[in-house]
Amino acid sequence: MSYPRLVSSRLFSGLMCCAMAMGLAGPGMAWAQTVPAATALPDFTGIVQKNAPAVVQVEAKYTGHRPKGAGGGMPMQGMDPGQAEIFRRFFGMPMMPSPEDQARTSLGSGFILSSDGYIITNNHVVDGADTVTVRLQDRRTLTAKVVGTDATYDIALLKVDAGGNLPAVTIGDSRLLKPGQWVLAIGSPFGFDYTVTQGIVSAVGRNLGSQDQPATSFIQTDVPINRGNSGGPLFNLQGQVVGVNSQIYSSSGGYQGVAFSIPIDLAMNVVDQLKAKGYVTRGELGVMIKPVDDDVVKALKLDRAQGAIVVSVSPNSAAQKAGLQAGDIILAYNGHTIDQGADLPPLVSMTKPGDTVPVQILRNGQTKTLNATIGTMPRDKNALASAEASAPSKGADALGLTVQSVDQSTRSQLGLQAGEGVAIANVTGPVAAQAGLQPGDVILMVNQKKVGSVDAFRAATAGVKPGDTVLLLVRRGDQSNFIALTVADAKDE
Repeated sequence: MSYPRLVSSRLFSGLMCCAMAMGLAGPGMAWAQTVPAATALPDFTGIVQKNAPAVVQVEAKYTGHRPKGAGGGMPMQGMDPGQAEIFRRFFGMPMMPSPEDQARTSLGSGFILSSDGYIITNNHVVDGADTVTVRLQDRRTLTAKVVGTDATYDIALLKVDAGGNLPAVTIGDSRLLKPGQWVLAIGSPFGFDYTVTQGIVSAVGRNLGSQDQPATSFIQTDVPINRGNSGGPLFNLQGQVVGVNSQIYSSSGGYQGVAFSIPIDLAMNVVDQLKAKGYVTRGELGVMIKPVDDDVVKALKLDRAQGAIVVSVSPNSAAQKAGLQAGDIILAYNGHTIDQGADLPPLVSMTKPGDTVPVQILRNGQTKTLNATIGTMPRDKNALASAEASAPSKGADALGLTVQSVDQSTRSQLGLQAGEGVAIANVTGPVAAQAGLQPGDVILMVNQKKVGSVDAFRAATAGVKPGDTVLLLVRRGDQSNFIALTVADAKDE
Protein backbone atom coordinates (compact mmCIF):
# COMPACT_ATOMS: atom_id res chain seq x y z
CA MET A 1 0.00 0.00 0.00
CA SER A 2 1.36 3.44 -0.87
CA TYR A 3 0.85 6.54 1.23
CA PRO A 4 1.00 10.25 0.39
CA ARG A 5 4.53 11.56 0.58
CA LEU A 6 5.09 14.33 3.09
CA VAL A 7 7.58 17.18 2.72
CA SER A 8 10.14 16.88 5.54
CA SER A 9 11.27 19.85 7.61
CA ARG A 10 14.81 19.35 6.23
CA LEU A 11 13.54 19.63 2.65
CA PHE A 12 11.47 22.62 3.64
CA SER A 13 14.54 24.29 5.14
CA GLY A 14 16.46 23.60 1.95
CA LEU A 15 13.75 25.17 -0.12
CA MET A 16 13.78 28.27 2.08
CA CYS A 17 17.55 28.54 1.73
CA CYS A 18 17.19 28.43 -2.04
CA ALA A 19 14.54 31.12 -1.84
CA MET A 20 16.80 33.30 0.29
CA ALA A 21 19.67 32.83 -2.14
CA MET A 22 17.43 33.96 -4.99
CA GLY A 23 16.33 37.02 -3.05
CA LEU A 24 12.79 35.74 -2.70
CA ALA A 25 12.89 35.52 1.07
CA GLY A 26 15.02 36.84 3.88
CA PRO A 27 15.74 35.59 7.37
CA GLY A 28 14.00 38.59 8.86
CA MET A 29 10.88 38.38 6.70
CA ALA A 30 7.75 37.53 8.63
CA TRP A 31 5.94 34.39 7.51
CA ALA A 32 2.73 36.38 7.30
CA GLN A 33 4.33 38.48 4.57
CA THR A 34 4.91 35.48 2.28
CA VAL A 35 1.71 33.55 2.95
CA PRO A 36 -1.74 35.18 2.85
CA ALA A 37 -3.32 35.43 6.25
CA ALA A 38 -5.96 32.82 7.01
CA THR A 39 -8.44 35.58 7.76
CA ALA A 40 -8.31 36.58 4.08
CA LEU A 41 -9.99 33.31 3.07
CA PRO A 42 -13.77 32.94 3.30
CA ASP A 43 -15.31 31.17 6.29
CA PHE A 44 -17.95 28.71 5.08
CA THR A 45 -19.19 27.53 8.47
CA GLY A 46 -22.16 29.88 8.59
CA ILE A 47 -23.32 28.81 5.13
CA VAL A 48 -23.06 25.15 6.08
CA GLN A 49 -24.85 25.51 9.42
CA LYS A 50 -27.71 27.40 7.81
CA ASN A 51 -28.18 25.28 4.69
CA ALA A 52 -27.12 21.72 5.49
CA PRO A 53 -30.53 20.87 7.04
CA ALA A 54 -32.14 21.64 3.65
CA VAL A 55 -29.88 19.19 1.79
CA VAL A 56 -31.14 15.62 1.46
CA GLN A 57 -29.83 12.25 0.46
CA VAL A 58 -31.90 10.71 -2.36
CA GLU A 59 -32.27 6.94 -2.54
CA ALA A 60 -33.62 5.36 -5.74
CA LYS A 61 -34.66 1.71 -5.75
CA TYR A 62 -35.26 -0.53 -8.75
CA THR A 63 -37.16 -3.80 -8.49
CA GLY A 64 -36.07 -4.80 -11.99
CA HIS A 65 -33.18 -3.94 -14.28
CA ARG A 66 -32.53 -0.26 -14.77
CA PRO A 67 -33.56 1.27 -18.09
CA LYS A 68 -30.84 1.41 -20.70
CA GLY A 69 -28.70 4.48 -20.19
CA ALA A 70 -29.97 5.28 -16.70
CA GLY A 71 -27.62 5.97 -13.85
CA GLY A 72 -24.25 7.41 -13.09
CA GLY A 73 -20.80 6.81 -14.43
CA MET A 74 -21.78 6.09 -18.04
CA PRO A 75 -20.30 7.96 -21.00
CA MET A 76 -22.60 10.66 -22.36
CA GLN A 77 -24.00 10.31 -25.86
CA GLY A 78 -22.71 12.44 -28.68
CA MET A 79 -19.29 13.29 -27.25
CA ASP A 80 -16.35 13.91 -29.56
CA PRO A 81 -14.61 10.50 -29.79
CA GLY A 82 -11.25 12.25 -30.02
CA GLN A 83 -11.54 13.61 -26.50
CA ALA A 84 -9.23 11.90 -24.05
CA GLU A 85 -11.64 12.27 -21.14
CA ILE A 86 -15.25 11.23 -20.61
CA PHE A 87 -18.04 13.31 -19.21
CA ARG A 88 -19.71 11.39 -16.45
CA ARG A 89 -22.90 11.85 -14.56
CA PHE A 90 -22.37 10.67 -11.05
CA PHE A 91 -24.60 9.47 -8.30
CA GLY A 92 -24.75 5.69 -8.42
CA MET A 93 -23.24 4.86 -5.07
CA PRO A 94 -24.50 1.34 -4.26
CA MET A 95 -25.56 0.87 -0.66
CA MET A 96 -24.46 -2.79 -0.66
CA PRO A 97 -21.43 -4.34 -2.31
CA SER A 98 -23.08 -7.27 -4.08
CA PRO A 99 -23.71 -7.01 -7.86
CA GLU A 100 -27.39 -7.72 -7.30
CA ASP A 101 -27.79 -4.85 -4.85
CA GLN A 102 -25.72 -2.54 -7.02
CA ALA A 103 -28.40 -2.84 -9.69
CA ARG A 104 -31.19 -2.22 -7.20
CA THR A 105 -30.29 0.73 -5.00
CA SER A 106 -28.37 3.93 -5.70
CA LEU A 107 -27.84 7.18 -3.86
CA GLY A 108 -27.77 10.80 -4.93
CA SER A 109 -28.32 14.24 -3.44
CA GLY A 110 -31.01 16.90 -3.54
CA PHE A 111 -32.19 20.01 -1.75
CA ILE A 112 -35.47 21.31 -0.37
CA LEU A 113 -36.98 24.23 -2.28
CA SER A 114 -39.88 25.04 0.03
CA SER A 115 -41.20 24.12 3.46
CA ASP A 116 -44.13 22.21 1.94
CA GLY A 117 -41.78 19.50 0.67
CA TYR A 118 -40.73 20.23 -2.91
CA ILE A 119 -37.24 18.87 -3.59
CA ILE A 120 -35.00 19.22 -6.63
CA THR A 121 -32.47 16.65 -7.85
CA ASN A 122 -31.10 15.39 -11.17
CA ASN A 123 -33.30 13.41 -13.53
CA HIS A 124 -30.61 10.75 -13.86
CA VAL A 125 -30.72 10.19 -10.11
CA VAL A 126 -34.33 8.94 -10.17
CA ASP A 127 -34.77 7.94 -13.82
CA GLY A 128 -36.76 4.70 -14.00
CA ALA A 129 -36.79 4.15 -10.23
CA ASP A 130 -39.66 2.16 -8.75
CA THR A 131 -39.48 3.95 -5.40
CA VAL A 132 -37.71 7.11 -4.27
CA THR A 133 -37.01 8.07 -0.66
CA VAL A 134 -35.15 11.01 0.86
CA ARG A 135 -33.27 11.17 4.14
CA LEU A 136 -33.05 14.43 6.07
CA GLN A 137 -30.22 15.62 8.26
CA ASP A 138 -32.28 14.75 11.36
CA ARG A 139 -32.35 11.14 10.03
CA ARG A 140 -36.01 11.15 9.08
CA THR A 141 -36.68 9.08 5.96
CA LEU A 142 -39.60 10.14 3.76
CA THR A 143 -41.16 8.58 0.69
CA ALA A 144 -40.96 10.94 -2.28
CA LYS A 145 -43.33 11.30 -5.19
CA VAL A 146 -41.78 12.15 -8.56
CA VAL A 147 -43.82 15.19 -9.60
CA GLY A 148 -42.11 15.38 -12.99
CA THR A 149 -38.81 15.02 -14.78
CA ASP A 150 -37.02 16.63 -17.69
CA ALA A 151 -34.21 14.66 -19.30
CA THR A 152 -33.03 17.48 -21.56
CA TYR A 153 -32.16 19.73 -18.61
CA ASP A 154 -31.52 16.72 -16.31
CA ILE A 155 -33.85 18.01 -13.62
CA ALA A 156 -36.37 16.11 -11.49
CA LEU A 157 -38.91 17.55 -9.04
CA LEU A 158 -39.84 15.47 -5.99
CA LYS A 159 -42.47 16.03 -3.30
CA VAL A 160 -42.57 14.71 0.26
CA ASP A 161 -45.19 15.12 2.97
CA ALA A 162 -43.62 16.25 6.23
CA GLY A 163 -46.27 18.51 7.69
CA GLY A 164 -45.13 21.71 5.99
CA ASN A 165 -42.26 22.55 8.34
CA LEU A 166 -39.18 21.59 6.37
CA PRO A 167 -36.07 23.80 6.14
CA ALA A 168 -35.52 25.26 2.68
CA VAL A 169 -32.66 26.83 0.75
CA THR A 170 -32.55 30.37 -0.62
CA ILE A 171 -32.42 30.63 -4.42
CA GLY A 172 -29.81 32.95 -5.93
CA ASP A 173 -29.17 34.31 -9.41
CA SER A 174 -26.75 32.20 -11.44
CA ARG A 175 -26.56 34.93 -14.09
CA LEU A 176 -24.44 37.00 -11.67
CA LEU A 177 -21.72 34.36 -11.34
CA LYS A 178 -18.24 35.24 -12.57
CA PRO A 179 -15.10 33.13 -12.96
CA GLY A 180 -13.00 33.29 -9.82
CA GLN A 181 -15.88 33.54 -7.34
CA TRP A 182 -15.94 31.13 -4.39
CA VAL A 183 -18.62 28.42 -4.38
CA LEU A 184 -19.51 25.59 -2.03
CA ALA A 185 -21.12 22.16 -2.51
CA ILE A 186 -22.95 19.98 -0.01
CA GLY A 187 -23.86 16.41 -0.93
CA SER A 188 -23.31 12.69 -0.42
CA PRO A 189 -20.20 11.59 -2.36
CA PHE A 190 -19.74 7.82 -2.10
CA GLY A 191 -22.61 7.76 0.40
CA PHE A 192 -20.85 10.03 2.92
CA ASP A 193 -23.80 12.32 3.53
CA TYR A 194 -23.49 16.05 4.27
CA THR A 195 -19.98 16.30 2.89
CA VAL A 196 -18.88 19.90 2.30
CA THR A 197 -16.39 20.89 -0.42
CA GLN A 198 -15.37 24.26 -1.83
CA GLY A 199 -13.69 25.81 -4.84
CA ILE A 200 -14.11 28.57 -7.38
CA VAL A 201 -16.13 29.14 -10.53
CA SER A 202 -13.81 28.16 -13.39
CA ALA A 203 -16.09 29.29 -16.25
CA VAL A 204 -19.73 30.09 -17.00
CA GLY A 205 -21.84 29.42 -20.07
CA ARG A 206 -20.01 26.19 -20.79
CA ASN A 207 -21.66 24.07 -23.50
CA LEU A 208 -20.50 20.45 -23.41
CA GLY A 209 -21.30 19.65 -27.05
CA SER A 210 -23.54 16.75 -26.04
CA GLN A 211 -26.63 15.53 -27.89
CA ASP A 212 -28.24 14.89 -24.48
CA GLN A 213 -28.08 18.48 -23.29
CA PRO A 214 -27.45 20.88 -26.17
CA ALA A 215 -29.65 23.52 -24.55
CA THR A 216 -27.75 23.75 -21.27
CA SER A 217 -24.96 26.23 -20.52
CA PHE A 218 -23.19 24.80 -17.49
CA ILE A 219 -21.30 26.41 -14.62
CA GLN A 220 -17.81 24.93 -14.56
CA THR A 221 -16.08 24.74 -11.16
CA ASP A 222 -13.10 23.10 -9.49
CA VAL A 223 -15.22 22.10 -6.48
CA PRO A 224 -14.34 18.49 -5.54
CA ILE A 225 -17.50 16.52 -6.22
CA ASN A 226 -17.84 12.81 -6.95
CA ARG A 227 -20.31 9.95 -7.28
CA GLY A 228 -23.18 10.76 -4.97
CA ASN A 229 -23.07 14.53 -5.37
CA SER A 230 -25.49 14.59 -8.33
CA GLY A 231 -28.54 16.70 -7.64
CA GLY A 232 -26.93 18.52 -4.73
CA PRO A 233 -26.74 22.32 -4.37
CA LEU A 234 -23.95 24.70 -5.33
CA PHE A 235 -23.89 27.77 -3.05
CA ASN A 236 -22.37 31.23 -3.44
CA LEU A 237 -20.81 33.14 -0.52
CA GLN A 238 -24.22 34.64 0.32
CA GLY A 239 -25.52 31.13 1.07
CA GLN A 240 -27.77 31.13 -2.00
CA VAL A 241 -28.13 28.18 -4.37
CA VAL A 242 -26.71 29.08 -7.78
CA GLY A 243 -26.46 25.63 -9.36
CA VAL A 244 -27.38 21.94 -9.32
CA ASN A 245 -24.32 19.69 -9.38
CA SER A 246 -24.62 17.35 -12.35
CA GLN A 247 -21.51 16.08 -14.13
CA ILE A 248 -17.76 15.66 -13.95
CA TYR A 249 -15.05 15.46 -16.58
CA SER A 250 -13.02 12.35 -15.89
CA SER A 251 -11.17 9.44 -17.43
CA SER A 252 -11.33 7.39 -14.24
CA GLY A 253 -14.81 8.17 -12.91
CA GLY A 254 -13.35 10.20 -10.05
CA TYR A 255 -12.86 13.91 -9.50
CA GLN A 256 -10.08 15.46 -11.59
CA GLY A 257 -10.60 19.15 -11.02
CA VAL A 258 -13.38 19.82 -13.54
CA ALA A 259 -17.06 19.69 -12.54
CA PHE A 260 -20.27 21.08 -14.00
CA SER A 261 -23.46 22.40 -12.46
CA ILE A 262 -26.80 23.31 -14.01
CA PRO A 263 -27.55 27.03 -13.48
CA ILE A 264 -30.29 27.48 -10.89
CA ASP A 265 -32.16 29.94 -13.13
CA LEU A 266 -32.61 27.19 -15.70
CA ALA A 267 -33.47 24.61 -13.05
CA MET A 268 -36.16 26.80 -11.49
CA ASN A 269 -37.68 27.43 -14.92
CA VAL A 270 -38.07 23.65 -15.19
CA VAL A 271 -39.47 23.39 -11.65
CA ASP A 272 -42.12 26.03 -12.31
CA GLN A 273 -43.26 24.25 -15.47
CA LEU A 274 -43.32 20.82 -13.84
CA LYS A 275 -45.45 22.19 -11.01
CA ALA A 276 -47.85 23.91 -13.40
CA LYS A 277 -48.33 21.28 -16.11
CA GLY A 278 -46.16 18.23 -15.42
CA TYR A 279 -43.86 18.71 -18.40
CA VAL A 280 -41.48 21.27 -19.90
CA THR A 281 -41.84 23.26 -23.10
CA ARG A 282 -38.91 24.92 -24.82
CA GLY A 283 -38.63 27.59 -27.45
CA GLU A 284 -37.64 26.74 -31.02
CA LEU A 285 -36.21 29.11 -33.62
CA GLY A 286 -36.01 26.59 -36.45
CA VAL A 287 -32.45 26.93 -37.72
CA MET A 288 -29.48 24.63 -38.12
CA ILE A 289 -26.29 26.45 -37.20
CA LYS A 290 -22.53 25.95 -37.03
CA PRO A 291 -19.79 27.96 -35.35
CA VAL A 292 -18.13 30.79 -37.21
CA ASP A 293 -14.67 29.25 -37.68
CA ASP A 294 -11.50 30.60 -39.25
CA ASP A 295 -12.53 29.44 -42.72
CA VAL A 296 -15.78 31.38 -42.50
CA VAL A 297 -13.91 34.44 -41.24
CA LYS A 298 -11.50 34.23 -44.16
CA ALA A 299 -14.16 33.59 -46.81
CA LEU A 300 -16.50 36.36 -45.64
CA LYS A 301 -13.69 38.75 -44.69
CA LEU A 302 -14.95 39.13 -41.11
CA ASP A 303 -13.07 40.93 -38.37
CA ARG A 304 -13.19 37.95 -36.03
CA ALA A 305 -14.86 34.61 -35.35
CA GLN A 306 -18.08 35.62 -33.62
CA GLY A 307 -21.65 34.36 -33.78
CA ALA A 308 -23.46 31.38 -35.28
CA ILE A 309 -23.81 30.98 -39.03
CA VAL A 310 -27.17 29.66 -40.27
CA VAL A 311 -26.78 26.48 -42.34
CA SER A 312 -30.48 25.92 -43.03
CA VAL A 313 -33.90 27.26 -42.05
CA SER A 314 -36.82 24.92 -41.31
CA PRO A 315 -40.00 25.47 -43.34
CA ASN A 316 -42.78 27.32 -41.53
CA SER A 317 -40.51 27.91 -38.56
CA ALA A 318 -40.11 31.05 -36.47
CA ALA A 319 -36.85 31.74 -38.28
CA GLN A 320 -38.38 31.50 -41.74
CA LYS A 321 -41.32 33.71 -40.79
CA ALA A 322 -38.89 36.29 -39.38
CA GLY A 323 -36.89 36.33 -42.62
CA LEU A 324 -33.73 34.49 -41.54
CA GLN A 325 -31.78 32.90 -44.40
CA ALA A 326 -29.00 30.39 -44.84
CA GLY A 327 -25.71 32.25 -44.63
CA ASP A 328 -26.90 34.78 -42.06
CA ILE A 329 -24.64 35.12 -39.05
CA ILE A 330 -26.56 35.50 -35.79
CA LEU A 331 -24.69 38.03 -33.66
CA ALA A 332 -27.19 38.55 -30.84
CA TYR A 333 -30.41 36.99 -29.61
CA ASN A 334 -32.89 38.84 -27.41
CA GLY A 335 -30.18 41.25 -26.29
CA HIS A 336 -27.58 38.55 -25.57
CA THR A 337 -24.38 38.56 -27.61
CA ILE A 338 -23.65 35.28 -29.39
CA ASP A 339 -19.88 34.87 -29.07
CA GLN A 340 -19.92 31.28 -30.28
CA GLY A 341 -22.45 28.96 -31.85
CA ALA A 342 -23.01 27.02 -28.62
CA ASP A 343 -24.38 30.18 -26.96
CA LEU A 344 -27.55 30.23 -29.06
CA PRO A 345 -29.42 26.96 -28.29
CA PRO A 346 -29.70 27.55 -24.51
CA LEU A 347 -31.04 31.08 -25.05
CA VAL A 348 -33.65 29.94 -27.56
CA SER A 349 -34.63 26.97 -25.44
CA MET A 350 -35.28 29.18 -22.41
CA THR A 351 -37.52 31.53 -24.40
CA LYS A 352 -41.24 31.11 -23.77
CA PRO A 353 -42.99 29.87 -26.91
CA GLY A 354 -45.03 32.69 -28.43
CA ASP A 355 -42.69 35.45 -27.27
CA THR A 356 -41.32 37.78 -29.96
CA VAL A 357 -37.59 38.49 -29.62
CA PRO A 358 -35.07 40.54 -31.62
CA VAL A 359 -32.42 38.60 -33.54
CA GLN A 360 -29.43 40.61 -34.76
CA ILE A 361 -27.79 39.20 -37.87
CA LEU A 362 -24.96 39.97 -40.27
CA ARG A 363 -25.95 39.58 -43.94
CA ASN A 364 -23.77 40.63 -46.87
CA GLY A 365 -21.62 42.75 -44.59
CA GLN A 366 -24.60 44.63 -43.14
CA THR A 367 -26.11 44.19 -39.67
CA LYS A 368 -29.85 44.17 -39.25
CA THR A 369 -32.37 43.12 -36.63
CA LEU A 370 -35.25 40.72 -37.29
CA ASN A 371 -38.10 39.98 -34.92
CA ALA A 372 -38.89 36.29 -34.45
CA THR A 373 -41.96 34.90 -32.73
CA ILE A 374 -40.57 31.77 -31.11
CA GLY A 375 -42.22 28.42 -31.76
CA THR A 376 -42.51 25.36 -29.52
CA MET A 377 -39.87 22.65 -29.59
CA PRO A 378 -41.36 19.13 -29.82
CA ARG A 379 -41.90 17.81 -26.34
CA ASP A 380 -38.99 16.15 -24.60
CA LYS A 381 -39.38 12.48 -25.44
CA ASN A 382 -38.01 11.48 -22.04
CA ALA A 383 -40.24 13.80 -20.04
CA LEU A 384 -42.65 12.29 -17.58
CA ALA A 385 -46.12 13.63 -18.38
CA SER A 386 -48.10 12.07 -15.58
CA ALA A 387 -51.32 13.81 -16.57
CA GLU A 388 -51.40 12.01 -19.92
CA ALA A 389 -49.75 8.72 -19.02
CA SER A 390 -51.97 5.69 -18.84
CA ALA A 391 -52.79 4.11 -15.54
CA PRO A 392 -50.92 0.79 -15.62
CA SER A 393 -53.15 -2.03 -16.77
CA LYS A 394 -52.18 -5.60 -15.94
CA GLY A 395 -50.94 -6.15 -19.48
CA ALA A 396 -48.97 -2.92 -19.64
CA ASP A 397 -47.49 -3.58 -16.22
CA ALA A 398 -46.38 -7.04 -17.34
CA LEU A 399 -44.66 -5.49 -20.35
CA GLY A 400 -42.94 -2.97 -18.10
CA LEU A 401 -44.13 0.29 -19.64
CA THR A 402 -46.80 2.97 -19.59
CA VAL A 403 -48.08 4.89 -22.60
CA GLN A 404 -49.60 8.26 -23.39
CA SER A 405 -51.26 9.87 -26.37
CA VAL A 406 -49.01 11.32 -29.08
CA ASP A 407 -49.08 15.12 -29.04
CA GLN A 408 -49.52 17.01 -32.29
CA SER A 409 -45.95 18.32 -32.52
CA THR A 410 -44.49 14.81 -32.13
CA ARG A 411 -47.04 13.42 -34.58
CA SER A 412 -46.02 16.00 -37.20
CA GLN A 413 -42.33 15.41 -36.57
CA LEU A 414 -42.69 11.65 -37.09
CA GLY A 415 -45.07 11.96 -40.03
CA LEU A 416 -47.90 10.12 -38.25
CA GLN A 417 -51.56 10.42 -39.09
CA ALA A 418 -54.24 11.39 -36.59
CA GLY A 419 -55.17 8.44 -34.39
CA GLU A 420 -51.97 6.56 -35.19
CA GLY A 421 -49.85 5.17 -32.37
CA VAL A 422 -49.27 5.79 -28.66
CA ALA A 423 -46.03 7.04 -27.11
CA ILE A 424 -44.14 5.26 -24.36
CA ALA A 425 -44.29 7.59 -21.34
CA ASN A 426 -42.10 5.58 -18.99
CA VAL A 427 -40.22 2.28 -18.91
CA THR A 428 -41.18 0.72 -15.58
CA GLY A 429 -39.87 -2.84 -15.65
CA PRO A 430 -37.23 -5.23 -16.95
CA VAL A 431 -39.17 -6.66 -19.91
CA ALA A 432 -39.35 -3.38 -21.85
CA ALA A 433 -35.95 -2.21 -20.58
CA GLN A 434 -34.14 -5.35 -21.74
CA ALA A 435 -35.76 -5.01 -25.16
CA GLY A 436 -34.22 -1.53 -25.46
CA LEU A 437 -37.52 0.37 -25.48
CA GLN A 438 -37.26 4.01 -24.44
CA PRO A 439 -39.61 6.83 -23.43
CA GLY A 440 -40.65 8.61 -26.61
CA ASP A 441 -40.81 5.47 -28.76
CA VAL A 442 -44.18 5.23 -30.53
CA ILE A 443 -46.06 1.91 -30.53
CA LEU A 444 -48.02 1.58 -33.77
CA MET A 445 -49.32 -2.01 -33.46
CA VAL A 446 -49.79 -4.70 -30.83
CA ASN A 447 -49.88 -8.23 -32.28
CA GLN A 448 -50.60 -6.74 -35.73
CA LYS A 449 -53.51 -4.68 -34.42
CA LYS A 450 -53.23 -0.91 -34.80
CA VAL A 451 -53.37 1.11 -31.60
CA GLY A 452 -54.16 4.79 -31.87
CA SER A 453 -55.15 5.65 -28.32
CA VAL A 454 -54.32 4.79 -24.73
CA ASP A 455 -57.62 2.92 -24.42
CA ALA A 456 -56.83 0.89 -27.54
CA PHE A 457 -53.43 -0.05 -26.13
CA ARG A 458 -54.98 -1.10 -22.83
CA ALA A 459 -57.49 -3.28 -24.65
CA ALA A 460 -54.80 -4.86 -26.83
CA THR A 461 -52.63 -5.77 -23.82
CA ALA A 462 -55.33 -6.53 -21.27
CA GLY A 463 -55.00 -10.30 -21.61
CA VAL A 464 -51.21 -10.47 -21.44
CA LYS A 465 -49.96 -12.88 -18.78
CA PRO A 466 -46.63 -14.40 -17.73
CA GLY A 467 -45.15 -16.54 -20.48
CA ASP A 468 -46.91 -14.66 -23.32
CA THR A 469 -44.97 -13.04 -26.16
CA VAL A 470 -46.29 -9.75 -27.52
CA LEU A 471 -45.21 -8.38 -30.90
CA LEU A 472 -44.98 -4.59 -31.04
CA LEU A 473 -44.42 -2.41 -34.10
CA VAL A 474 -42.33 0.44 -32.71
CA ARG A 475 -41.40 3.74 -34.37
CA ARG A 476 -38.25 5.58 -33.30
CA GLY A 477 -37.35 8.65 -35.31
CA ASP A 478 -37.86 7.74 -38.96
CA GLN A 479 -37.34 4.00 -38.40
CA SER A 480 -39.94 1.34 -37.56
CA ASN A 481 -39.21 -2.15 -36.28
CA PHE A 482 -41.01 -5.15 -34.82
CA ILE A 483 -39.97 -5.95 -31.26
CA ALA A 484 -41.11 -9.06 -29.42
CA LEU A 485 -41.55 -8.88 -25.65
CA THR A 486 -41.78 -12.10 -23.67
CA VAL A 487 -43.27 -11.71 -20.22
CA ALA A 488 -41.24 -13.69 -17.69
CA ASP A 489 -42.83 -16.28 -15.44
CA ALA A 490 -42.65 -15.48 -11.76
CA LYS A 491 -40.17 -18.34 -11.28
CA ASP A 492 -37.83 -16.76 -13.87
CA GLU A 493 -37.72 -13.31 -12.27
